[in-house]
Amino acid sequence: MTPLTLTMLGMEKLNDNTVNINFKVDSEQPFVIIAGQFLRLHFTQDDGFETFRSYSVANIFPEEKAEIDEVSIAVSWVPGGLATEKLSNMQAGEQLQATGPYGRFCLLPDRHERYFLIATGTGVTPYRAMLKEIELRLQAGSQFYVVMGAQDESGLLYEADFVALEQQYDHFHYIPCLSRKQRAQAGPNDQSGYVQSYLAQHDFDPEDDIAYLCGNPDMVDEAFKLLKEKGLPVPLIKREKYISPAPRKK
Repeated sequence: MTPLTLTMLGMEKLNDNTVNINFKVDSEQPFVIIAGQFLRLHFTQDDGFETFRSYSVANIFPEEKAEIDEVSIAVSWVPGGLATEKLSNMQAGEQLQATGPYGRFCLLPDRHERYFLIATGTGVTPYRAMLKEIELRLQAGSQFYVVMGAQDESGLLYEADFVALEQQYDHFHYIPCLSRKQRAQAGPNDQSGYVQSYLAQHDFDPEDDIAYLCGNPDMVDEAFKLLKEKGLPVPLIKREKYISPAPRKK
């Protein structure tokens, strides 16, 4: 994968625990990436161990495969976490090393009738990157359900971007699933409980439907099992879990 130098441009607060960080990308070759792919940010610990953390690119891409020179990532702070310590102390103009792009968590070339894009937390970022391609497939007749799980309203990251698309297309559905605290003024599609509870209400067509799962590993595993039991073939259930790797020696 291509070695990259990321120069921090700025940081925006998304909620009390999550930020959107913008970087300028420098690489020897043009940086070409497909919506849904991720980068690995590289860190060196105080004891000399090297490790990395993976982050899906959150930009709204101009097209599905694009050459870009800036990237955004969503980062949830973890007390005592290596990436949290390093990234939270970065100032504009400071740099870090990265590699990428990685991953096949992208919309498949074949168009399906119904797409279920299911996420928790920062797992929604690849779907934000896909918004332009989603719009093209909406125009071709597909239906999309973005099913977003969070404990409360503050966890519905990038909600305005999905709601804006929903207001343009009757067959785009943004479904917030709030497991702990409901909004004072509920949205038109708000659900109470986990995303799995919402999915359990649906029947799935193995010929016409496809599902994507991204975020908390427990949600991904449970939703995968549910979708499989409901008859969706395993190749049509795409998964990406957010798990940190073990450190390795420098």
